[in-house]
Amino acid sequence: MKDKMKMTRRVFIKAAGITAGYAVLSFNIGFNMTRQAWAAAKDFLGVRQKSVYDADAKVYKYRKSQDNPMITKLYDKKHGFLHGGPCGHMSHRLLHTHYYDRSAGVKALKAKGFKLAI
Repeated sequence: MKDKMKMTRRVFIKAAGITAGYAVLSFNIGFNMTRQAWAAAKDFLGVRQKSVYDADAKVYKYRKSQDNPMITKLYDKKHGFLHGGPCGHMSHRLLHTHYYDRSAGVKALKAKGFKLAI
């Protein structure tokens, strides 16, 4: 009997309330309401997504970087600064980031008593 899970009164009341609410919704009203609510939420998301794309299309002249003439000049084969292309050596060196594991240094500072605020 000692192996039973301990449950506080608050957790029990919350779980019982959620279970009772689900039972009332699913059995009295039926699963059809759940389906209708899901369909309405899905429709709303579709309308919202379309409105965001339409707003972007009105505001931004170039929505894709490959369509921007300034970017194409940067990657121009003859005179562009990043003439090797998007995956060339210069663009990789200047535009890409690299990961360095600094966890050992942080652990050493913490061991010395430094308090680091992130």
